[in-house]
Amino acid sequence: MPQIVLVYPQIPPNTGNVARTCAATNTELHLVKPLGFEISDRYLKRAGLDYWPYVKLYDHDNFKEFQTYHQQRGGRLVGFSAKGASNYTKFQYQTNDWLLFGSETNGLPQDVLEYCVATLYIPMTQPKVRSLNLSVSAALGLFEARRQLDYLS
Repeated sequence: MPQIVLVYPQIPPNTGNVARTCAATNTELHLVKPLGFEISDRYLKRAGLDYWPYVKLYDHDNFKEFQTYHQQRGGRLVGFSAKGASNYTKFQYQTNDWLLFGSETNGLPQDVLEYCVATLYIPMTQPKVRSLNLSVSAALGLFEARRQLDYLS
């Protein structure tokens, strides 16, 4: 099953909402530090409501540590970026994909994008809007992967 990776997230409620999506879909959530908040942050907990016990949460001290973990488990790194090369609905997902999302302010750093086998974007028709909310983007990416892989039934 695809997994969600948040690289350097900054806003607790966004991470809490992603965690709730992961709990609802039994999807692993990986947080790559540094984070813009403490895991004990009340806003993070509030956004995740009482679903935290159902989140398969992994935290990694830095991207290098995450890379080592990922290499042990295998699978493709798929980066989501406003400047991605392919539409996220046109990409062919695989069960062992890791869906990477960057911080709310900067997105995925270039050095992280270089490790991705593909970079995907979510199309937006209004050019003045730079990006979607992190939790919305993660949900769209995850549910498209689940739809293609027939995990929705």
